[in-house]
This record gives sequence, structure tokens and C-alpha cells, in this order.
Amino acid sequence: MNLFHDVRRKVTAALERLVDEGLLPAEADLSHFTVEPPRDPAHGDVTTNAAMVLARTARTKPRDLAGRIAEILRADADFESVEIAGPGFINMRLSEAFWPRLLDAVLEAGEAYGRSRMGGGEKVNVEYVSANPTGPLHVGHCRGAVFGDALANLLEETGFDVTREYYINDAGEQVKVLARSAFLRYREALGEDIGEIPPGLYPGEYLKPVGRALAEKYGRQLLEMPEEEWLPIVRDFAIDAMMEKIRDDLAALGIAHEVFFSERTLHEGGLIDETIRELEARGLVYVGQLPPPKGKPPEDWEPRDQLLFRASAFGDDIDRPLKKSDGTYTYFAADVAYIRDKLSRGFTQLVYVLGADHGGYVKRLEAVNRALSGGRARLIARLCQLVKLYRAGEPVKMSKRAGDFVTLREVVDEVGPDVVRFMMLTRRNDAPLDFDFEKVQEQSRDNPVFYVQYAHARICSVLRHAKEEVPQALEGQPQWTLLTDEAERRLVRRIGGYPRMLEQAARVHEPHRVAFYLQELAADFHALWNKGKEKPELRFIIADNPDLTRTRLAFLRAIRYCLNNGLRILGVRPVEEM
Repeated sequence: MNLFHDVRRKVTAALERLVDEGLLPAEADLSHFTVEPPRDPAHGDVTTNAAMVLARTARTKPRDLAGRIAEILRADADFESVEIAGPGFINMRLSEAFWPRLLDAVLEAGEAYGRSRMGGGEKVNVEYVSANPTGPLHVGHCRGAVFGDALANLLEETGFDVTREYYINDAGEQVKVLARSAFLRYREALGEDIGEIPPGLYPGEYLKPVGRALAEKYGRQLLEMPEEEWLPIVRDFAIDAMMEKIRDDLAALGIAHEVFFSERTLHEGGLIDETIRELEARGLVYVGQLPPPKGKPPEDWEPRDQLLFRASAFGDDIDRPLKKSDGTYTYFAADVAYIRDKLSRGFTQLVYVLGADHGGYVKRLEAVNRALSGGRARLIARLCQLVKLYRAGEPVKMSKRAGDFVTLREVVDEVGPDVVRFMMLTRRNDAPLDFDFEKVQEQSRDNPVFYVQYAHARICSVLRHAKEEVPQALEGQPQWTLLTDEAERRLVRRIGGYPRMLEQAARVHEPHRVAFYLQELAADFHALWNKGKEKPELRFIIADNPDLTRTRLAFLRAIRYCLNNGLRILGVRPVEEM
């Protein structure tokens, strides 16, 4: 049950009545008004701008149209009051009879409460992490991994058909560097003194196990081969080893992608060639010259003919090269073929979760999608800002094992996946985030993940005690009208806002809204708990009042469903004991 959907249907019915009465034309579009919570809760439970949106169509003043709409709505028993405010807002306060139906609906839906069909089964591809397979994931990847996974969960919860995808950058120069770095560790494993790692190779110790595994499998056989023979062998071996490590690190964070797409298949399968031919047939490429880079051009820069994609015709700043000077394809050519492949799989929403340093890629990706999809699909890029690590306020030093960064696994192993996932969602994805190892493990209200999990654990504790002390109160129908305290009423309204919050968060791709909601719900619950310490009549278990106890225990179950369902979307465990 979504109370805002219910009210919207009532407002729509009122507008349709005005059409029947001739106050609105038959062709009037009745779909563009909003129904939402008022900014000030003192103004009511729900507000709509329907009168202001349709006043011009009705050829009347907004307040006059609002008066007629309000007159119709006041006849509905679900509204305690309907008032007109400002230029024509209609503020509605729901009746006391409405809220029991809402709470009954929450208990009936249980773990499905808040789930909706808003997405209509639209096929969405969410690509996230997609780190080069040249080393372990670092803490920068961690934020994008959590954001992308929570976004995928959120979209699924609201009715989208989601595919989680990882793009393996296993073509190009960086994997050759990986192969040469692994080969150096292979020689080391065979007993050679390799000395200092040469500049340009990966220095991290994470390649030592790869070198040992190569030595175990091939012995000294690879040493007898020229580089052009051993390099592809070592490259594939090292990529497989790195991807196994990456999958394992992601699994520690509760993340599993359904598709791992190899960039190399675009080259070896001829998909880039096919894409270029399609672009040529549609007149979207040409041979031309790019202007020099802005600022001071490189000393060796000279204009040259290149195969260019007409990106500027689709919103990009400049046209983009598809081939390098040596005739090989650019990274951008692979990006074009990859988008074409996604579109061929039927996705109509392509979500890219990228690091903040990839902001310059967004326009060109959007341009490719516009050109290839003809407007049938949307490409949406979400940039994740940096994470700064601290320990008791001091910056965390780099990892010795990784070489020049802190690995994702080091963070997860120290504080646990629940803490990492929740804390990564306590800020908007495009805002910087500070992560202090000491603070995130505090058991205080200043630690959001503890505060929310503690609310869930407290509820579970009360229900366990009730099962032992008053088992008869766990059965039968609650009498919701017994919930009369303002703290209880505030919680009921917070519960009622959960489905709308999910849909709003899904529309704008902001899973952090779920984390914010859970913190607010937990704060309301803890406030009620503390109030019960001061006023015994507000406690959840009152042995000599079975009706009130039964009602409050049912109320706790409704709160728990919201906490549980929201935490599940974030990928955080709803713990039962702390």
C-alpha cells in the first residue's frame, strides 16, 4: 500500500468529476500534478498542486479551482480536513480511520512492503566497479561497488528488470604491463634476484602468488620462450588470477555480478568492425582532423587524418577518434561497440557507475547512445567521489601489500561488510566521503549503521521477551486506535512514507535516500523507546493490558519490516542481537 498513490487516485477521481461537470475540458491532461508530503508537517499529511497545474486549462484562478476540488475531497471519509493554502495548494489531513488500514496492509505485505511495479519491467543494465584486472580493488572502487549494488537492489524493488554487469578491461597496453609484471614475479619464484621493480611495472606484492602459481604450472618452460610467445600465456593467466581475486573481494562485500563482459571479445569477435561498418552506413563517421588540445599543445602534436565519430552532432564537445595513428582501434571505439551490444540485448536504460575521474567520458558516452539508440534508450552516468580514510582523525597510510593504495578487502576485513556498505551510502554519491575506522565502529547514536541496526535488534529483543512473558499477546487483531501518543503517531506516518521514498529514490538513482530514511525511522523508534522509560504506560509489554500489548507488538513488527526491507536494499544485515 502506498498512501500517496491512494490519495492521487482520489484527486484524479475528483478531477474526472470536474471534467464531467464541464469545469475541465475533456481533453485535459490529468497526469502531471504531484501528490507529496507538505514541507511543514503542521499543514497536513499530503498536499497536491493539481489546481495550480490545471488552472490555465480550466480558464480559472488556481484558488477557485482548488476550492471545487477540495469540496469534492471533503466528502471522502479518509480525509479529516482538506484546506487550501498559498496560491492554490490543497493540504489534506488523513482521518483516524485511515491509519489502521495502512498498518494492517504493512503487516499483510511483510517483506514485500514498499515493493512496487513502478519500473514496469523495463530492462536496466547497471554496470559498476569494472576495475582494470591489474590488481586488487582499492577503497575508491569500494564506493562505486556499494553504490552500484544498492542502486540495482533499489531498481529491482521498484519493478525494474535489472542486470548487474562488470566490464573487464582485458585488452590494451595495461594488461601487457600486467603480464610483464607477473613474469617478473615468475622469475622471482624460480629463484632469481629481480632487484627493484623497474619503472612502469606494477610493484605490488599481490603478484607474488601469481608468479608462484606460474612457476608451479610451467616450471622453467616460459623462460625458454620469446616474449611474443610467453606474453599471451602469462597475460591470460594473470587476468584470470586477478579476476578471481576481484570476485572474491566483491563477494566479501556481498556483491555478485550476473554478467562479466570481456573487452577482448569486442576485438576478437569482430564486434568493433561491425559497429564501425554500421556507423559508416549511417553517415556517422568521417575522415578528418581534430583541432589541437586546449591550452599548450604537445611539442610533437601535428594534425593528421583520422576516422572520427560525429559525436558533436549528438551533444559532445568535439568529434571523437575511432582509430589511432597506427591503425588500431581507440578505447573509445570499444566503448561504442559495447554500447551497441547492450542495446542489442534489449536494455532501454544503461547506467554507468564511474569514478569521479571519469567525468570527462560522460558526454561522449551519452552522444554514442543518442546516435545508436535514436532516443529509444537512456544512458545515465553516476559519478562517485573520493573516499578519504582516517584512523582517529589521522589519514591512513598506504598499504604495503598493494603498493600505493588501501585495498577494499583490508577495509572490509577490519570493520565488516555491513559497516562498509552502510557508511558508503551516508552521503550522496557525488559528494566526498570521510571514513574513519574508529568512528564507524563506535556504539553510539553518532554512528548511523549502529543506530539503525540497534533499532532492529531492540525490536527483536522485545518480541523474544514477549514470546516468553505474554505469548497470548502475539496472536489476535491489534486495536490500532490505542496508539495515541504523538511519538507513536509520528512513527505511523514515517512507516506510511516508506513506499514513496523508495520510488523517489529509484527515479533519481539515489540509494542514499534509503539510508537517510532508515536513520530517521530509527531515531523515531529510539525516541519512543526512551519515552517508555519515563512513562511506563508507553512500554511495549504491559502484562495487565493484553489489548494494548498486542497492538504495540504488532506495531513493532510493522516498524521492523521497514527496517528490514530498507537494510536489505542497502545490502546490510538486519541483526537480531547486539
